[in-house]
Amino acid sequence: MSQINNTLGHPIITGRPDTVGPATKPSTAASSGPSFQELLEKTLQGRQETPQLTFSRHAQQRTVQRNIELSEADLSRLDAAVGKAEDKGLKDTLVFMDSTAFIVNVPNRVVVTVVDSDETANTVFTNIDGAVIV
Repeated sequence: MSQINNTLGHPIITGRPDTVGPATKPSTAASSGPSFQELLEKTLQGRQETPQLTFSRHAQQRTVQRNIELSEADLSRLDAAVGKAEDKGLKDTLVFMDSTAFIVNVPNRVVVTVVDSDETANTVFTNIDGAVIV
């Protein structure tokens, strides 16, 4: 913006008017909310923390009815298999581990049902988009 005095002594302002006055300029003082860095770190941390694998009520019942026992090592292997399915973008997956089939909803990390070795023969699995064999 420039200012020119005319013959009457009144200023004539030329150029684009200043739309950001002192009252509307961004404050350089710290805001009351979290900083961008804090939000970024929280988001990245959330991506690194994978939700724990859970079993639906139906899957829990099938596990008990079929006397399927899973050790911590088995659960870890199953979780790793679900991670592989997630990396491939699968949604509903068959995980076949030690003659036991697990149908898993990958985005929610929920085991939907469990089928033991006696029932996997001659079984057709539907509504899945992939399989992981471990």
